[in-house]
Amino acid sequence: MIKVVYGDEIIRILPEKIGNEIKNFIREGNIQEIRIKVGKPIILILSNEEKILDCITTNDEVKGILVKISNYSLYAYEEEIKQGYITIKGGHRVGIAGECVISNGEIKTIKNISSLNIRISKAVVGSSKKIMPIITGGDRIYNTLIISPPKCGKTTILRDIAKNISNGMYTVGLKGKKVVIIDERSEVAACYNGVPQMDVGIRTDVLDNCLKKTGMIMAIRSLSPDVLICDEIGTLGEVEALNMAFNSGVNIVVTVHGFDIEDIYSRKVFKELIDESIIERVVVLSSRKGAGTIERVYKIERGEIKCLDL
Repeated sequence: MIKVVYGDEIIRILPEKIGNEIKNFIREGNIQEIRIKVGKPIILILSNEEKILDCITTNDEVKGILVKISNYSLYAYEEEIKQGYITIKGGHRVGIAGECVISNGEIKTIKNISSLNIRISKAVVGSSKKIMPIITGGDRIYNTLIISPPKCGKTTILRDIAKNISNGMYTVGLKGKKVVIIDERSEVAACYNGVPQMDVGIRTDVLDNCLKKTGMIMAIRSLSPDVLICDEIGTLGEVEALNMAFNSGVNIVVTVHGFDIEDIYSRKVFKELIDESIIERVVVLSSRKGAGTIERVYKIERGEIKCLDL
């Protein structure tokens, strides 16, 4: 049975007027984003629709939210602010927009903040149930690439995969393994003060807010993982680090934005992963029948790509 888990941390950071407007949507469990702008109505992004509320946000209300999400010290969150977000307890991410202050060609901070986007972090327990038999063979994890367009549930599924690999999954004959998640944008484990707010398994270490290439190399050298997990790879450096993991005997489960294997194979940066059979399984997701719909599964062996029956 799939269970969706939400936190009440969102209500606590909102002014009472706004909290009362949206609390029922949060507790019903179908809200994905809360978009708040000074002088504009609040917009809720639900699982299957957009809802515009009559509630108009004031500048003081936005300032009040900022004070609460920064624990009354915006200065202490300067590093996160210049990246455009603050992660709050529960793993929810608050995106920030306003006037960017530039120094030496880089963003130093964001001031006069007038827009917030609260993305609700949630765990969908059991979301990887159909994928686990595909990416495992007995007690072995196949090196896996999950291809998905945006908003098709790939990060949610990746989180559940990490938990199942870490804890073990007797239904597929899998013993628990040491997992390292390289969580560059704090989306998989949703860490708050370094502690994962999502259940990613008992044998899982998380390198939070860490560049994927750097994190993979750090993990291989110091954390002795059996499996590395990364969300949204895409650069040559990241692919080179995946090669290093493969040559070190570490299995990999990663995601990438795309629509099918042809889309990925046409990108030079990924071609070697497929041609050299470093990737053994490719899973293509869509939202055709809801987020996380498995469209196709490919097996790669000796450079040959074979589409498997679902």
